Amino acid sequence: MNLEQLRGFVEVARLGHFTRASEHLHLAQPSLSRQISTLERELGAELFHRARGHIALTAAGETLLPRAQRMLAEAEAIREEMGELAGLRRGRVRLGATPTLCISLVAEAISVFHAAHPGVELQLTEAGSRTLVEQLAVGALDIALVTASEGQPPAGVSLTRMPLLTEELVVVSSAAEPPVTTAPSLDLPGLASLPLIAFDESYELRATTDAAFRSAGLAPVPLLAGAEMDAVLRFVERGLGVAVVPAMVLLDRPALRSVRLSHPMMTRTVSLAHRSDVTPAIAVAAMRRVIVSTAAEVARRDPAITSLID
Repeated sequence: MNLEQLRGFVEVARLGHFTRASEHLHLAQPSLSRQISTLERELGAELFHRARGHIALTAAGETLLPRAQRMLAEAEAIREEMGELAGLRRGRVRLGATPTLCISLVAEAISVFHAAHPGVELQLTEAGSRTLVEQLAVGALDIALVTASEGQPPAGVSLTRMPLLTEELVVVSSAAEPPVTTAPSLDLPGLASLPLIAFDESYELRATTDAAFRSAGLAPVPLLAGAEMDAVLRFVERGLGVAVVPAMVLLDRPALRSVRLSHPMMTRTVSLAHRSDVTPAIAVAAMRRVIVSTAAEVARRDPAITSLID
C-alpha cells in the first residue's frame, strides 16, 4: 500500500467516478484502475461496488476512507515541514474563510502574515462554514475561520474549534445619507420599516436575520434579495437601502455607517478550526498565531466585538 494508491482511492470516493478521478489526478484511467485493484488485493477486500455509471463505497471502503484522508494529510504536512527545514521552499498555507471574514479579519491577517513571511504560498478558499468543515475533513484545507458549529465532520475525523471572538450584527447604511436613526440602537420593528438589502439564502446571516424577524412576528419584504456580500455593501454605499452585517465588515469602510441592533441583539461567534489529528506544518502554525493575534487586535478596536481569547 502506497500514497499514490490511497490518493487514487480517495479521489474515486470523492467523485464517485473513475474517469473523472483519473482526469483530476492527470492519470490514465487504466493506471488508476490498476492502482485500486492492487490496493484491494493487498487489503484483501473490495473497496467499491462497481455498477454501470455508478460507484459506491463498500463497508471496507467506508472504513478506509477517513484513515486514508488522514494519512494523505499527514504526508503533505511532513513534506511541507521538511521542505521548510531544508530550505527548499518556504511552505504553503491553505486557509478557508466565510465571505464576511474574507473582507475583514482575513484581509488583515494575510497582510500581517505576508509582510513577515513573503515566501510562503497562500491559498484562500471562500465558502460557507459547512463547506469549509467538509474541506478540512478531507484534507483540502489546513485551517479555516468558521462562524457556525452545525457543520460536523464525517465519522472518524476530529476537528478542533478555537473560539476567537463574538461580534454583533449591526445595521449598515450609506455614510452619504442621513442616519437611519438618531438613537444609539435600532430595534427589529424599526429595522423592518427600512428598505432592506437581503443576502442570498445560502448565507447564515440571512437565516439568522429571517429567524429573528419571525420570532418578533415580523415579515418585512426586502427591497432587494439574493445578493452576495460585495454587491450588498456596494448597494448600501450608494444609498439603495440598509443591510444587517457583522460588525467586522465596517473595518476600513468609511462610506458606511452603522447602528447597533437591540431587542434582540444578534451575535455570531468566529472560531478557528483545524483537524485535531494532523500535525500542522511550520507555516500553518505561524498563520494560526497571526490570526489569533489579529482577532484580539480587531476586538480591541470595536466595542461591538468581544475577544474570546484568554
